[in-house]
Amino acid sequence: MRQMKQVLQIAATYIGTVVGAGFATGREIVEFFTSYGSAGFAGILISGLLFMVLGTKIMLLSRRIQAASFQDLNVYLFGVKAGRAVNGLMAVMLFGVTAVMLSGSGALFSEQLKLPFAAGVIVSIVLTIIVYQRGMSGLLWTNSFVVPIMIGFSMLLSLNILLDKAWPDVFRPDDFSMQWKWGISAFAYASFNLSLAQAVLVPLSREAASEKVIKWGGIMGGAGLTFILLNSHFALYAMPDVLNREIPVAELVGQLGAAVHLIFVAVVFGEIFTTLIGNLYGLCGELNRQARGKSNMVMLAILLGCALLSQLGYSSLLHYLYPAYGIVALVFLVKLWSAKID
Repeated sequence: MRQMKQVLQIAATYIGTVVGAGFATGREIVEFFTSYGSAGFAGILISGLLFMVLGTKIMLLSRRIQAASFQDLNVYLFGVKAGRAVNGLMAVMLFGVTAVMLSGSGALFSEQLKLPFAAGVIVSIVLTIIVYQRGMSGLLWTNSFVVPIMIGFSMLLSLNILLDKAWPDVFRPDDFSMQWKWGISAFAYASFNLSLAQAVLVPLSREAASEKVIKWGGIMGGAGLTFILLNSHFALYAMPDVLNREIPVAELVGQLGAAVHLIFVAVVFGEIFTTLIGNLYGLCGELNRQARGKSNMVMLAILLGCALLSQLGYSSLLHYLYPAYGIVALVFLVKLWSAKID
């Protein structure tokens, strides 16, 4: 029973780390999959397989080499000199994505609750400061609570489309003739999220009782991500004018009634929040060791910088940062794939 609980916690934390602002609100799914039409379904299956195999490998490899943080894993994969350069790039990526999380919370408050953009950013920062003090246990608990609700909502969205019988064409040959851009996008999406998820997956590997727990947690986490992606893409694919929506998933849920809409907004905020904490957890790890006990000052400085960057706007940050980071992270994907587990 204890092992099963750990498996579910690892799976939920893995899902919660990847399901951030862009994923939960639908913007990330639109950018990487829905914009390619029915080819997005094939792209999701590719990404899902990579999540199951390589997400598990990150945790197993980290456990075998006794890595304390993603910095240790990258030094192992790339060597000392190149590893340091990759770690610097990872820090920049985590900083940028943390800004996207804050911007996503601002957009959520502004578009869905009609509150000031700054209110969402401030609430996120305050809650992050509180939960961050509890470390990994706070992250595990939060994801264990939010992720099952998110899976339920993704099923509800697809069920609503099926009951309305407004089924879109799930296969259109023309969608697969776009010079394989949909396939490249699938690999870019998986590599981007896996490279960032290592900030949480590496220390998470130390929480497991055994490698068996890690394997099942990684497989279930990857399968859960695939399931949510397929459900969400199916619903978004049937949505008119989806490319011009800031938070398209919330628009879909809004059709199910005010009460359901408000609950979903809370869940989306929860997913943004869990990813925000995970990114900050990884970003502060190495900096805290160098700051000699001034961890709170480091955390506050990072949050302030991300809050300033978040003012550029959620869609703009997501559109330009995510695809660029995804291509860069392909190098990490290749090195991880080729690494041998002793």
